[in-house]
Amino acid sequence: MKKLLWIVPLLVSGLGIALAPANYPTVGSIERLDPALDAIVPKDAVIEKLADGYKWTEGPIWIHSGYVLFAEIPSNRILKWSPQGGASVFMERSGYTGTEPFKGPESGSNGMTLDPRGRLTVAGHARRNVYRLESLQKGATITVLADKYEGKRLNSPNDLVYKSEGSLYFTDPPYGLPTQSDNDPKKELPFNGVFRLANAVAHRAGAPPDNQKLQLIIRDLTRPNGIAFSPDEKYFYIAVSDPAHKVWMRYEVKPDGTVANGKVFFDSTSNTQEGSPDGIKVDKKGNLYGSGPGGLWIFSPEGKHLGTLKLPEKMANLNWGGSDAKTLYITASASLYRVHLNISGVRP
Repeated sequence: MKKLLWIVPLLVSGLGIALAPANYPTVGSIERLDPALDAIVPKDAVIEKLADGYKWTEGPIWIHSGYVLFAEIPSNRILKWSPQGGASVFMERSGYTGTEPFKGPESGSNGMTLDPRGRLTVAGHARRNVYRLESLQKGATITVLADKYEGKRLNSPNDLVYKSEGSLYFTDPPYGLPTQSDNDPKKELPFNGVFRLANAVAHRAGAPPDNQKLQLIIRDLTRPNGIAFSPDEKYFYIAVSDPAHKVWMRYEVKPDGTVANGKVFFDSTSNTQEGSPDGIKVDKKGNLYGSGPGGLWIFSPEGKHLGTLKLPEKMANLNWGGSDAKTLYITASASLYRVHLNISGVRP
């Protein structure tokens, strides 16, 4: 069973009853490699552990009414965490929905985001599709946006992001397949692609997948994983989680929404700490934040490694939360963390 690391004592004052701040354990450390990190990470910043006891957490997303959703992939669930209520189950069978027991290690869903209309969009991972919840209420309609490319099933959509004009971009490595390998018997596509679904925001609720609009924009990356746009949407970043090629890539975004001129933004292949490039996000100044060896790596827009938030376990993903988007929520192996920063993040 998971442990909920939250304490919410009541304070009684002349104005009534109020909730005092919870006391969470702090972990890890902050490695400052460049003075520019001080403008991003406060001198007194601490990494708080909010909940733990899971197997592999992923895909955090801040819901504007005041809570975080995140995936717990091996248990095939999406969980909810709030300062008032701690952690609870938001959705069961968020990934695999078959009748036979799933034979791989990652049966659940993965990355999540909100579309420009505020609807939750999910990388189905073991569902082998990308889907949208039409509301956040129990039993909400699930609309599958895409599940095939040129008649062949997707591998296992991993992470996703919307462009401001409503197109959806997602990566499709094989981690949600039973063997997680390129020769998995269930793998139908001969590559691990990055896709664009044009005008996904306009997809009608409950309508069939719109696979005819699905564009393959990158096909030559071994393990495309986390993705993000720069604040001005001129650049498109991709984390490559191949242990033999642990890099972050940057592409130029063309007027038609496709990408070109891919270059290595930063190469961490020589770093032997646990972990690889995974989830990535950007702040409003254009700094890039990414899961990497040893924790959360922070880069300048020019690709300089400014510092690392060192975590006690392998990191997966991250996203911005709080009323001012300055709180970074982090999923890492068994736990959910957060850290308060100085710059607001770019979030849906």
